[in-house]
Amino acid sequence: MKTTDQRPWGSYTILDEGEGFKVKRIEVLPEKRLSYQKHARRSEHWYVVRGQAKVTLNGAEILVPAGQAVDIPVGAAHRVENPTDDLLVFIETQTGDYFGEDDIVRIEDDFGRAG
Repeated sequence: MKTTDQRPWGSYTILDEGEGFKVKRIEVLPEKRLSYQKHARRSEHWYVVRGQAKVTLNGAEILVPAGQAVDIPVGAAHRVENPTDDLLVFIETQTGDYFGEDDIVRIEDDFGRAG
Protein backbone atom coordinates (compact mmCIF):
# COMPACT_ATOMS: atom_id res chain seq x y z
CA MET A 1 0.00 0.00 0.00
CA LYS A 2 2.80 2.45 0.81
CA THR A 3 3.55 4.71 -2.14
CA THR A 4 6.40 7.22 -1.91
CA ASP A 5 6.72 10.17 -4.27
CA GLN A 6 9.85 12.34 -4.45
CA ARG A 7 9.34 16.10 -4.83
CA PRO A 8 11.79 19.03 -5.16
CA TRP A 9 11.10 19.94 -1.51
CA GLY A 10 11.34 16.38 -0.09
CA SER A 11 8.91 13.45 -0.29
CA TYR A 12 5.60 12.04 0.82
CA THR A 13 4.45 8.50 1.53
CA ILE A 14 0.79 7.48 1.47
CA LEU A 15 0.26 5.48 4.66
CA ASP A 16 -3.46 4.73 4.35
CA GLU A 17 -6.52 5.81 2.41
CA GLY A 18 -10.18 4.96 2.25
CA GLU A 19 -13.56 6.52 1.68
CA GLY A 20 -13.42 10.08 3.00
CA PHE A 21 -9.75 10.12 4.12
CA LYS A 22 -6.09 9.86 3.12
CA VAL A 23 -3.05 9.78 5.46
CA LYS A 24 0.45 10.82 4.35
CA ARG A 25 3.90 10.99 5.98
CA ILE A 26 5.53 14.14 4.60
CA GLU A 27 9.25 14.95 4.81
CA VAL A 28 10.44 18.48 4.05
CA LEU A 29 14.14 19.05 3.44
CA PRO A 30 15.99 21.81 5.35
CA GLU A 31 15.24 25.33 4.07
CA LYS A 32 12.57 24.07 1.61
CA ARG A 33 8.85 24.78 1.40
CA LEU A 34 5.80 23.51 -0.44
CA SER A 35 3.67 25.70 -2.66
CA TYR A 36 1.25 28.20 -1.15
CA GLN A 37 -2.02 26.50 -2.12
CA LYS A 38 -5.64 25.76 -1.35
CA HIS A 39 -8.11 22.91 -1.88
CA ALA A 40 -11.82 23.03 -2.68
CA ARG A 41 -12.72 19.50 -1.57
CA ARG A 42 -10.59 18.54 1.41
CA SER A 43 -9.40 19.76 4.79
CA GLU A 44 -6.07 18.74 6.32
CA HIS A 45 -4.71 18.09 9.81
CA TRP A 46 -0.91 18.29 10.18
CA TYR A 47 0.77 16.65 13.19
CA VAL A 48 4.49 17.45 13.43
CA VAL A 49 6.55 14.45 14.60
CA ARG A 50 10.10 15.71 13.92
CA GLY A 51 11.53 19.20 13.57
CA GLN A 52 9.60 22.45 13.47
CA ALA A 53 7.14 23.56 10.79
CA LYS A 54 6.60 27.15 9.75
CA VAL A 55 2.98 27.16 8.58
CA THR A 56 1.38 29.99 6.63
CA LEU A 57 -2.41 29.88 6.98
CA ASN A 58 -4.42 32.57 5.17
CA GLY A 59 -1.42 34.91 5.37
CA ALA A 60 -0.63 34.34 9.08
CA GLU A 61 2.59 32.53 10.04
CA ILE A 62 2.52 29.94 12.83
CA LEU A 63 5.46 27.93 14.22
CA VAL A 64 4.43 24.34 14.97
CA PRO A 65 6.99 22.29 16.94
CA ALA A 66 7.14 18.50 17.18
CA GLY A 67 4.22 17.15 19.21
CA GLN A 68 1.79 19.85 18.07
CA ALA A 69 -0.68 20.09 15.21
CA VAL A 70 -2.49 22.57 13.01
CA ASP A 71 -5.78 22.28 11.12
CA ILE A 72 -6.19 23.52 7.54
CA PRO A 73 -9.88 24.13 6.68
CA VAL A 74 -11.33 23.55 3.20
CA GLY A 75 -10.53 26.55 0.99
CA ALA A 76 -7.84 28.03 3.28
CA ALA A 77 -4.62 29.22 1.65
CA HIS A 78 -1.76 27.31 3.26
CA ARG A 79 1.92 26.44 3.05
CA VAL A 80 4.38 24.47 5.14
CA GLU A 81 8.05 25.37 5.30
CA ASN A 82 11.08 23.88 7.03
CA PRO A 83 13.04 26.88 8.40
CA THR A 84 15.66 24.70 10.12
CA ASP A 85 18.76 22.69 9.20
CA ASP A 86 17.06 19.44 10.27
CA LEU A 87 14.52 17.27 8.46
CA LEU A 88 10.86 18.18 9.07
CA VAL A 89 8.45 15.22 9.28
CA PHE A 90 4.71 15.52 9.77
CA ILE A 91 1.65 13.33 9.37
CA GLU A 92 -1.06 14.80 7.16
CA THR A 93 -4.62 13.51 7.53
CA GLN A 94 -6.88 14.65 4.69
CA THR A 95 -10.65 14.44 5.04
CA GLY A 96 -13.18 15.20 2.31
CA ASP A 97 -14.75 13.68 -0.78
CA TYR A 98 -11.84 13.98 -3.25
CA PHE A 99 -8.04 13.82 -2.86
CA GLY A 100 -6.68 14.12 -6.41
CA GLU A 101 -3.68 16.31 -7.19
CA ASP A 102 -5.94 18.37 -9.49
CA ASP A 103 -7.71 19.75 -6.38
CA ILE A 104 -4.56 21.80 -5.69
CA VAL A 105 -4.71 25.49 -6.65
CA ARG A 106 -1.14 26.80 -6.37
CA ILE A 107 -0.98 30.49 -5.46
CA GLU A 108 2.84 30.70 -5.21
CA ASP A 109 5.48 28.06 -5.87
CA ASP A 110 9.29 28.00 -5.61
CA PHE A 111 9.50 25.40 -8.38
CA GLY A 112 7.52 27.07 -11.16
CA ARG A 113 4.27 25.13 -10.66
CA ALA A 114 1.94 28.06 -9.78
CA GLY A 115 -0.98 29.04 -11.96
